[in-house]
Amino acid sequence: MFRKMSLALLAGVSCLGFSDSASAIDASPLAEPTVIYANQPAQPAPVRTAYAERSQMGGGFIEFLFGDGPAQGGRYQQQQPVYQQQPDYGYGGRRGTLPPMDPQQSMRQQQEEAVEPAQRPVDPKYNKQVVDYTGKEGVGTIVVDTPNKFLFLVQGDGKALRYGIGVGRPGFTWSGVKTISAKKEWPAWTPPPEMLARRPDLPRHMEGGPQNPLGARAMYLGSTLYRIHGSNEPWTIGTNVSSGCIRMRNEDVIDLYGRVGVGAKVVVI
Repeated sequence: MFRKMSLALLAGVSCLGFSDSASAIDASPLAEPTVIYANQPAQPAPVRTAYAERSQMGGGFIEFLFGDGPAQGGRYQQQQPVYQQQPDYGYGGRRGTLPPMDPQQSMRQQQEEAVEPAQRPVDPKYNKQVVDYTGKEGVGTIVVDTPNKFLFLVQGDGKALRYGIGVGRPGFTWSGVKTISAKKEWPAWTPPPEMLARRPDLPRHMEGGPQNPLGARAMYLGSTLYRIHGSNEPWTIGTNVSSGCIRMRNEDVIDLYGRVGVGAKVVVI
């Protein structure tokens, strides 16, 4: 009888123990699930920082036990995450006013930035083509549309040949009426003193050839230092890139060179 009562008491204590454990588990607050919304911007990952001072304890749990703890402000003290400063890409304070890019657009931009400049295709709109022309200039006149980066050779009958061009960087664009004063095939290049002052790393003289920045042909504009010339960097067509010269792809400048002569009128707008 006594043995049966002892077993019953032990069973009761065991049940109470399991009941208390279950109650403790049930009473513990459940962790809130992390919810990520479709339009919620991703949080940047904190940047790891390196310290000059390092402990000789090997780090980890051993250093936590024997090193400076949180109360003394040691290595394990919680710090605010530090984030990298993102490049501005030239937008300045206006960047915040731009609409956010959709994921596909962002991916395309990353893919384009990853491509080497020499392998970037030129926009097809900059290919040579016949277009309608309603301006007042006569046949044989060259019209340079600087803002839209096109060069037109007026053909007559309301038509013009249109080429894509590269134009001056901000501060180097200009406008006016000039004439072609000289033409040269595979011209040599001597940077003017003003350019050498800005870029002392440039060569003082370079003979004509495929590596010459003036490209296959050059048409000089009046008595200025400006030219319509070719380029060994065709991917720059359609951009603000030069110091005031008008650059074309080599195949385009060769075509234009054969169509115009010395004395041709050039209107730059």
